[in-house]
Amino acid sequence: MNFEFSEEQDLLREQARSFLRDRCNSKAVRSILEGDAPFDEALWKGIVELGWTATTIPEAYGGIGLGHLELCVIAEELGRVLAPTPFSSSVYLATEALLAFGSEAQKQAYLPKLAAGEIIGTVAVAEGTKAPTQRNLATQATGGALSGTKLPVPDGDVADFAIVLAKDSESASSFYLVDLTGAGVSRSAVSTLDPTRSHAEIVFDGAPADLLGTPGAGFEQMEKLFDRAAVLFAWEQVGGAEAALYMARDYAMGRFAFGRPIASFQAIKHKLADMYIAHTLARSNCYYGAWALSTDAPELSVAAATARVSATEAFHECSKENIQTHGGMGFTWEFDCHLYYRRSKLLSLNLGALPRWKDRLVTQLEHSNS
Repeated sequence: MNFEFSEEQDLLREQARSFLRDRCNSKAVRSILEGDAPFDEALWKGIVELGWTATTIPEAYGGIGLGHLELCVIAEELGRVLAPTPFSSSVYLATEALLAFGSEAQKQAYLPKLAAGEIIGTVAVAEGTKAPTQRNLATQATGGALSGTKLPVPDGDVADFAIVLAKDSESASSFYLVDLTGAGVSRSAVSTLDPTRSHAEIVFDGAPADLLGTPGAGFEQMEKLFDRAAVLFAWEQVGGAEAALYMARDYAMGRFAFGRPIASFQAIKHKLADMYIAHTLARSNCYYGAWALSTDAPELSVAAATARVSATEAFHECSKENIQTHGGMGFTWEFDCHLYYRRSKLLSLNLGALPRWKDRLVTQLEHSNS
């Protein structure tokens, strides 16, 4: 196992960091937070021009044909700047689902447009606050028509199509491709803790639906997709955690009290040390996840859950303690601390809450040891 990125991947990191430093500072993030636009269209256009939306799509479908290690590098840099774009929904979820489960005709129809940034995709699984199960899933697919409500759907208000988990019968569910711009679909934006990442409620009323993958294997496919996406989301979380850590460090070094930097006080030292340990542990687990994802290793389920749990905890720890390190100013709108806290809470729920992933980790470890 080699957990180091290559020289070419490090060059990609430098390019991504330089681009995002110029195009996605806190002012750009706040313009989405405080405005009406669902995402930063100028930034999204730049991302598409750099080919990031085509990273893992094979050249036969108009992509670049790179690997998931390169996508992990990009994910970390996007997380570092809290990029307000639909990248995760369209790339980590929709593109990955099509690559894994799509027919040749579906790949030919969607992947070239996804690579070129001509369309945006998402995945619609949740139906409220409860985790979806075969018993409580309400969305139904009958005779190629889909009906039901999905809430919340990440980027559901701007996506052109969705991959929807729907019930075929009392004992089986499947993934379906649905055109969100077509008949039988209505959607409305919903408020979340982090308005820089849009979410929507989508109501399907007899919407035409095309089966994606194996009939009746919806939940199995969802778990496989979420394992892959969890590694990529974890890298975003690690990027955000590191940015919050450095923000706290820089403030502590520059803020003086009683004639010396507050970073010299033991309480602040302990906070920064705890943040550093949480971030470093999460990064280590993300390396494991990146290796498993890039090699399609049998350990992917364990690696993904491990990365997801540690990265979620690290981002929460770093964003929370960043606020505390800033003292009273950390709670104000003018300081950027709350931007990282908002994103940490949102990302902790995107693929299911932390208890779900802890349960999955334990279950997978039990299976691997049996």
